[in-house]
Amino acid sequence: STLTIQQAIEKTTVSATAATGTINFDALTQAVLYYTSNASANWTLNIRGSAGASLDSIMAVGESMTFAFMVTNGGTAYYQTGFQIDGNAVTPKWSGGTAPIAGNSSSIDIYTITVIKTASATFTALENQTKFA
Repeated sequence: STLTIQQAIEKTTVSATAATGTINFDALTQAVLYYTSNASANWTLNIRGSAGASLDSIMAVGESMTFAFMVTNGGTAYYQTGFQIDGNAVTPKWSGGTAPIAGNSSSIDIYTITVIKTASATFTALENQTKFA
């Protein structure tokens, strides 16, 4: 069957938080997470369903979800150095074929991630870092 969508509104969490450590991205409560305070260190992004639900439990094989993590950087730029799904390390495939080795100073870096469930607790992650300044 076909579905026609006129427009979609995505739930965005805007938080005066600085990116650092391990950041839990809860898919059940948001599609976009925006940290408005300057990042204070490199971080690991962990995508999960929620504190009580795994991403694996809310997705079926053959489904995909897309997320955006927006990170504010000040004069010192930090970036995502690790990626997890449900607390397990996953190596994303990066747009252009190479993972970023830095963030962008005095900008907002947006990490867009598409996660595809390919088997039980098995995912392919496609990721991109884009600078907005």
